[in-house]
Amino acid sequence: MVAVENPIHRAYLLKIVGEEGLRIVEAMPEDEVTDEHLAEITGISLNTVRRSLYLLYEHRLAVYRRKRDPDSGWLTYLWKLCPESLDSALEAEVRKLINKLNARLRYEKDHVFYACVNGCARFVFEEASENNFTCPFCQGSLEYMENSTIVEVIEERIKELSAALCS
Repeated sequence: MVAVENPIHRAYLLKIVGEEGLRIVEAMPEDEVTDEHLAEITGISLNTVRRSLYLLYEHRLAVYRRKRDPDSGWLTYLWKLCPESLDSALEAEVRKLINKLNARLRYEKDHVFYACVNGCARFVFEEASENNFTCPFCQGSLEYMENSTIVEVIEERIKELSAALCS
């Protein structure tokens, strides 16, 4: 059985496979196991077990080996977890998040924003001017919105995530 004690690993697996998938991960032995056996010992439907295993496989957190039954000719899939890949998978997720934050930061820095006084939405200058600085949702006025706080928060988050990658 695999115990997922690290809260970061647990949260990541929960995001990928959900509650039932996490139960499947925790029920997996260290050796190879069939999806049918996992369904049997967890009481989770075979389709859910297979979906969870394939999601883990797509994230490189599980591998499988096919074995042909000599009598029936049927293929059996033997699954095994790769818990050693969790850290590299998390690192890849952090890198993706940093890339998204950098794109958002560029967007925030490259645009001037106007916001509805009633809080409906925020618009870039071009959209605001096309609407004569009137909110298209509530007809309230659109006023200049300073976004330096948003820029600072994004920059700080990028800095924190980058530092976590280096440590």
